Amino acid sequence: MTKIFLVIGHWSMVISSVEILFRRRYARPMQGQFIVFEGPDGAGTTTHSVLLAETLKREGKPVLLTAEPTDGLIGRGIRELLKVGGISGSALQLLFCADRADHQDAIEQALERGDTVICDRYIPSTIAYGSALGLDVLWLRDVNRKFRTPDITFVLLPPLQVCIDRLKLRSSSDALEHDSLREHVYDAYQRLAEADPLLTVIDTSESSKDVAKKIRVHINLVPQPSGLQLL
Repeated sequence: MTKIFLVIGHWSMVISSVEILFRRRYARPMQGQFIVFEGPDGAGTTTHSVLLAETLKREGKPVLLTAEPTDGLIGRGIRELLKVGGISGSALQLLFCADRADHQDAIEQALERGDTVICDRYIPSTIAYGSALGLDVLWLRDVNRKFRTPDITFVLLPPLQVCIDRLKLRSSSDALEHDSLREHVYDAYQRLAEADPLLTVIDTSESSKDVAKKIRVHINLVPQPSGLQLL
């Protein structure tokens, strides 16, 4: 009987050793988190994207802070078009989608490295602004359906008047920030938030410091993978 236990113990050690070697050889770090900040102009998407990135970096986490439209060729073209206007809503949203398609490689590569990707605007912006311009929501969703899905999407939604007051402090505006469009965009974001329980709505009318704390708490509540993932 003693010999049997010794044999079992020996093979248990062998199996454990093989498992450790296998993991070291074939395992890779788990993918990073993909976090998106959304909301109407003046909601604070850029502010809180930057604040979260700074917080995570202080915690020693690798971060890719990015935005749409991007700084790539298509994204720069969109920014110039928004300054002058004169482009149809459908053409504009297709350009946003082309920029997003070009953006996917950078997002995927960062996630593969295990970085946290923080993106200031993504698919919901196309849905909200596109629908506010009178475009068909189903068409907008279909054009975006093959893009990477975020792990967390925050919809920053203070009262509309807060957004308007903040926009008044800006020195310039673009074609998507006109007074006639603001309420339609705000309503579109409200509809998105009500229709999708996976979106996390945050009222950003408080101080940026207090709002940033709330955002950090929400991220801590989301289950995150740990350890290694086998290929």
